[in-house]
Amino acid sequence: SLVVLGAPHPLGLRREVLRHPRAQGRATLSHALGFQLPLWPERALTADGAELVRRVMRDWSAPRWAATQEFAEVVEHNRRAMLVPTVAHCALEYYRWGLRSQLRAEGRRFAAGVGRPVEVPVLQIHGVADPCVLPSTALASQRWAGTQARFELLDEVGHFPHHESPTGTTDLITRFLAS
Repeated sequence: SLVVLGAPHPLGLRREVLRHPRAQGRATLSHALGFQLPLWPERALTADGAELVRRVMRDWSAPRWAATQEFAEVVEHNRRAMLVPTVAHCALEYYRWGLRSQLRAEGRRFAAGVGRPVEVPVLQIHGVADPCVLPSTALASQRWAGTQARFELLDEVGHFPHHESPTGTTDLITRFLAS
């Protein structure tokens, strides 16, 4: 089985960016385009003790969790991790490859490889308040999730379901695995 947290299918994201440029397009491209530049994004991510990590996590989280001490602790952990050599580059490579690969043979091979529904049970957990990957985009990804898919939305949760609602996320996964 497969459990997906706060992420769309790559082809679903591409499709929704093109279909809804003012919604998912704006949400995705506002950060992904800037990450395409060489070196500058790595410097921005690690500047001031990786302060950008705090801003991104705050902006992508639901307000309730962002106001907690736990949020501050998770942010601090992620800031320290971003300062480990090469981590910033690797974190950005996801966004770079996602855009650039569409123009290359490897991107076409990847799209062909993930272009059919999976044959295992899938649980997709998403936050209602996710401003980065809109719930409608996550739901549009269900066409690749196969016939044994479940889609669950968590209220008052943003882009980080496992952090923002660990109990809710764990309960959903536990019930899914037991079924």
